[in-house]
Amino acid sequence: MQRVSADEAVKLIRSNDTIVIGGSGGGHAVPEALMAALERRFLSEGQPRNITAVHPVGLGDGATLGANHFAHEGLLKRIVCGTFVNSPKISDLAIANKIEGYTLPQGALSQLMREIAAGRPGLMTKTGLHTFVDPRHGGGRQSECAPEGVVELIDFRGEEYLFFKPFHIDVCFIRGTTADEDGNITMEQEAVFLEMLSEAQATRRCGGLVIAQVKRMAKRGTLPPKAVKIPGILVDLVVVEPGQWQTYDVEYSPSYAGELRMPLSDIPVLPLDARKIIARRAALELFPGAICNLGSGISTGIANVGAEEGVLDEVCFTNEQGLVGGAPASGGDAGAARNYSAIIDQPYQFDFYDGGGLDLAFLSFAEVDATGNVNVSRFGNRIVGPGGFINISQNAKTVVFSGTFTAGKSEIAWPDGKMNIISDGKQPKLVETVQQITYSGPYGAQRGQRVLYVTERAVFRLTERGVELIELAPGADVERDVIARMGFRPQISPALRTMDANLFRPEPLRLDRHLAGKSRRPGPAHLNTPADLMTAAQ
Repeated sequence: MQRVSADEAVKLIRSNDTIVIGGSGGGHAVPEALMAALERRFLSEGQPRNITAVHPVGLGDGATLGANHFAHEGLLKRIVCGTFVNSPKISDLAIANKIEGYTLPQGALSQLMREIAAGRPGLMTKTGLHTFVDPRHGGGRQSECAPEGVVELIDFRGEEYLFFKPFHIDVCFIRGTTADEDGNITMEQEAVFLEMLSEAQATRRCGGLVIAQVKRMAKRGTLPPKAVKIPGILVDLVVVEPGQWQTYDVEYSPSYAGELRMPLSDIPVLPLDARKIIARRAALELFPGAICNLGSGISTGIANVGAEEGVLDEVCFTNEQGLVGGAPASGGDAGAARNYSAIIDQPYQFDFYDGGGLDLAFLSFAEVDATGNVNVSRFGNRIVGPGGFINISQNAKTVVFSGTFTAGKSEIAWPDGKMNIISDGKQPKLVETVQQITYSGPYGAQRGQRVLYVTERAVFRLTERGVELIELAPGADVERDVIARMGFRPQISPALRTMDANLFRPEPLRLDRHLAGKSRRPGPAHLNTPADLMTAAQ
C-alpha cells in the first residue's frame, strides 16, 4: 500500500478506463476528494477522456459535488448508476445525448459487484421485469446513443428473468474513516457501509487499482481486527483527507455513526402541510412488529411522524443502504439513519428485500396511471432513475406509494380538519399513461400484491381492473377536487369512505392507540404463540 495525494492518485487513471465509485447520495461515504481531483486533472490536462463511471447509488449534492464532477464533454463516455437525482448535470448530458446514460436498479448493481468479485457470469434476477429496465421497455437506457444489451431477458426453466451483465473494472474509488500502514480500512465514522468490500474485491479480480480515501492514518497493527471493513490486501493506494465530512451537510453526527442514540425529541417535528398529512396517512398502514422500508422523498417523513408519536420501537424501519431500525434520515441526508439497531452491507439488505422480507414499503411517486403503473425515474426533461425503488416495490408484501395529488405550487388549508383548496398545482400526477414504467401495476396485480396510492386529498388502491378510489379527504368533492384534476377516471369504490379527520389537525395523531388495535406481525407459522416458543425451547 502507498500513501499518495488525491492529485497523484488520479494521474494513474487512463482514458477509456472504467471506474467504480462507492458512496451514497448526499455525501455518505462518498470519495469526494478523489472525484474532485479527477475533474481538476481533466480541466487542466484534458485527460483522461471517455471514462465509464459506475456507482450503484446516486452521488452528489444536486449541484456541483459527487458525480457532477464528471459532467464534462470528453471526460465521460458512459455512466451506469442507480439514479441521477443527485447529479442533474449528468442528467443534462444524457438528455442532450452527449453521454451513454443508464439507470439500473440500485440493488442489482450492488449485488452485481459480488458477482464480478466471484467471477460468476452475471446477475440473474426477476427484479426489473416489466419496467423500463426490461429490454422490452428500454433496458435501462436513458440516452438515445446508449447501446442496447446491458440487460438481457432470458428464459430459465420456463420462467422469465433479467440478466445483468458483468463488466471489467480498471479503477475503484472507495472511502473509509481510518487506514493503517498496511492499508486496512475501518468505517467507524461513516453513516453507511454499502458494497465497499465487494467493489474492492471485484476490482482486485479484474486486476484493477483500488484507491481508498480516508480521514486519518493509524499505526500498523493498532486497528481492531473486527473493525476492519476492507482488508489491506485489497487496497493499493490511500489518500488522506483530514477535512472529510460525514455527509455533504453534516460534519459529524454520532447518531449517524451509531455511536449514540439521540432523544426522540431531537428528531424534527414536521409542520402540518400536505407532506405531513400524506406521511400520517401512510403511517396508518403500520402494525406492531412490521418490517418496513422508507424510500427517499416524501416517505421519509414517516420516520419523523413515528418519532413524534413515540412509536419507533413498535415497528422496524429500514433503508436499502443497510440500516435496520431507528429513524431513517430525510432531505439531503436520506440514506443515513438515527438510533438504528444494526448496519449491514447493502447487497445483503437487497437480498433480504428481494426475498420478500419487507412487510411494508413506503415509496414516493411522480406519476401514476390508470393501470397502476408508477413512474419515478423520468418525467419531462428530467432523468431521475430508480435508485432502490424497483427492488423494494416489486418484492414487498404491501406497497404504499405516496405523493402530492398535483405537481407545482399549491395552497391548501384544513380549517377544522376539512380540506380547502385555495390554489392547486397545474400539472396532474395521476395521468393516462406514465412516461416511464418504474413499477408495473398489472404485474403487481397479477402477483397479488397489496398496493395503495396515498395523497393529501384521496387514497386509491390497485385492483385487477386498475386504480380504484377508496378514501376522500373531509370537505373534498369527488368530481371537482379529484377526478377533474386527473388524466383518467378511476373506479370508485362502492364503500368509499372519508379519510380520518385527525390526519388534518395539528394535534398528535395518537398513532400508538392505532397500533394497539392491530395484530402483531406473525412469527414463523410453527412458532406463533408463547406456548409454542416454550415448547420449542424444551
